[in-house]
Amino acid sequence: MAHLRSRRRLALAVPVVLSLTASLGFLPSVASAAPRVAADAAADSAGTLSYVVNTRTDHGTIASVQRAITAHGGTIVATYARIGVFVVHSANPDFGKEIREVRGVQSAGATRTAPLSAAGTTEEGAVQYLSQAQAAQVTQGAAAGEEPLEADQWDLRAIGADKAAKTNPGSRNVTVAVIDTGVDDTHPDLAPNFSRSQSANCVGGVADTSEGAWRPYNPAEDYHGTHVAGEIAAARNGIGVAGVAPGVKVAGIKVSDPKDGLFYPENVVCAFVFAADHGVEITNNSYYVDPWLYNCMDDPDQRAIVDAVNRAQQYAQRKGTLNVASAGNSNDDLDSDALVDDSSPDDATPVTRTIDPHECFDVPTQLPGVVTVSATGVTGAKSYYSSYGLGVVDVAAPGGDKYKIPDTPSKNGRILSTMPNNQYGFLQGTSMASPHVAGVAALLKSAHPHATPAQLRALLKAQADNPGCPAGPYDGDGDGVVDATCVGGERVNGFYGFGIVDALRAVE
Repeated sequence: MAHLRSRRRLALAVPVVLSLTASLGFLPSVASAAPRVAADAAADSAGTLSYVVNTRTDHGTIASVQRAITAHGGTIVATYARIGVFVVHSANPDFGKEIREVRGVQSAGATRTAPLSAAGTTEEGAVQYLSQAQAAQVTQGAAAGEEPLEADQWDLRAIGADKAAKTNPGSRNVTVAVIDTGVDDTHPDLAPNFSRSQSANCVGGVADTSEGAWRPYNPAEDYHGTHVAGEIAAARNGIGVAGVAPGVKVAGIKVSDPKDGLFYPENVVCAFVFAADHGVEITNNSYYVDPWLYNCMDDPDQRAIVDAVNRAQQYAQRKGTLNVASAGNSNDDLDSDALVDDSSPDDATPVTRTIDPHECFDVPTQLPGVVTVSATGVTGAKSYYSSYGLGVVDVAAPGGDKYKIPDTPSKNGRILSTMPNNQYGFLQGTSMASPHVAGVAALLKSAHPHATPAQLRALLKAQADNPGCPAGPYDGDGDGVVDATCVGGERVNGFYGFGIVDALRAVE
């Protein structure tokens, strides 16, 4: 299979003041990627829909588009004038088509189709809670100076984070915001490092900073963000586990919808802007923006989603925030000629479609300047589920792999971390790999406080250790079938990008 040069890398050469819509405007057009679910039809049956309307940022355009939105039956929920993004609700079935014709509107589209209970995070498989009996067994295996459950944290040792903590655990001047399902800041392993002033609930597209707004709606189901937060910054306080950067601060920005668990675009736009405006140095993004796994640029709704989220994350970059994201768990080659997406839209009945990942983007993973992370298991090999792609994946990190069993007390190849209600549990996925990279980035920022996001990206790549492509066929799940093909060399390749991050090297 031919591997085309990634358009994502071409987009990086475009000045950051341009939206991705503009930066990709030179790409050749392609036939429609799928029979799309029309927003207009959805509005007829669903009533009010949410939209993003993207415009020029001058005051005159903002004012005129505001008037036009109202005139065409829209209600403005939030205005992000600095990036030219409106979040709008409208019951007008023709709102999308009408507002796209308004002067100054550069893109506009519905952010959802119909409600459906689902989730867009990127953990693979169900959580496995650590029982009290298991915890007692693990604690017996703890070495002097280790956290009680650290013997089960093979992932820390795999990237030298246990040794790095003795040299530089990270600075209190660095905050990593977890954009996710919410964070239980009352957990004793998270409370010492949690930053309330940099936390919020962005569901609906407007930041709510009231006390506890950032916590999970339903801790029994919305545990994902708490697990991610612990991987990054669980304190070394003699309780439970340790994070990759146990000396930095961690914040929670909740974006998952309480009704269906989805991560809608307006919520994510709010999160990136909030993080940037509140001095967050790094964001972790272990999800894809719903309802489309891949957003195709020839579809006006999906194009508007890409444009809106990209404006927000580039705004964050310009204000000094590095954005780190998971590559996904579909074992997809994100630099291939074609992929089959049978999961979108995930808020209605999915329609199977064949897409070109150079024209249809996993957001925020494939946006310019975002650090994209693939997952590895205890052996250092790519995890069986992890998506990959030459020119797309930047670095790799432990995300867990149930088929690769570590020599630990629990013998669990997944990642152990914090869970709501003072619990601990194992998860696997690129969702778990991304926070390891966010943690290493926080250590780098601690050691290089004046480094820009671009410089941090370069440092992450420079300190990584690349194992190179496998010598033989890659059979991730051991069923005798080749599951993926690695392209590239020892310096950079599709499985690991520039390599597996190294926390110890980051602080030396």
